[in-house]
Amino acid sequence: MTSPSPTGSPADVPVCETVSLVRRFGRRRAVAGVDLRIHAGECLALFGPNGAGKTTLLRLLAGLLRPTSGEVRLLGRTLTSHSAVERGRVGLISHQSMLYDVLTVAENVAFAARLHGVRDVAGATTMALDRLGLRGRELTPVRALSRGWQQRVSIARAIVHDPALVLLDEPYTGLDVSGARALTELLRSLRDGGAALALVTHSVEEGLTLATHAAIVLDGQIRRRDLTAGLDPVLYAASYRDLALESAA
Repeated sequence: MTSPSPTGSPADVPVCETVSLVRRFGRRRAVAGVDLRIHAGECLALFGPNGAGKTTLLRLLAGLLRPTSGEVRLLGRTLTSHSAVERGRVGLISHQSMLYDVLTVAENVAFAARLHGVRDVAGATTMALDRLGLRGRELTPVRALSRGWQQRVSIARAIVHDPALVLLDEPYTGLDVSGARALTELLRSLRDGGAALALVTHSVEEGLTLATHAAIVLDGQIRRRDLTAGLDPVLYAASYRDLALESAA
């Protein structure tokens, strides 16, 4: 992840880019002039306390919120509320399941596949269920599943259309050890397969395990950004705490 530059060849076009991105809620700036780039095969971990603007930033990247000013670009094209094709290249994984309780596991995932125009709905659904260890539960209504299994279905729903950009807002919430391991393996596979990932998490260790880049978000701004190669998780966590305390003072 680097700061945007005004020029670049097509090969340099990032999957996701923001330019002077601002989002206000009344007088409060939840996102305050954020510039970032995420290229194919990169994972950006976003750290910050509650209220720092991380979730708002993800919602802007997903096209679910309109910027007050600035812009979001996906594969070089400006993302708007009307950008159906571009928004269809995004997968959002949240701590909220966003599932239909009355539908079965397979029906939820297949519905998402149809929504995104996947040609082989059955094949894509089966593959997504396999990747999350959900085979054997296809016919189970979502309402009958535990919180952890619902989260697995939510993740399968979010990746069934093979998105170019995967946005993750505390995705490990509710997962047991087995589910967390499956998710880490899946995200590593997506990253290594060329997807761009943005991961919001409170766990420095969790985030640095997957991330190629890390950023600390405070008061809607990116206050520090790093390549994760060579970062000491303990020292980085201490730096994060110091910046958060300084911001709160």
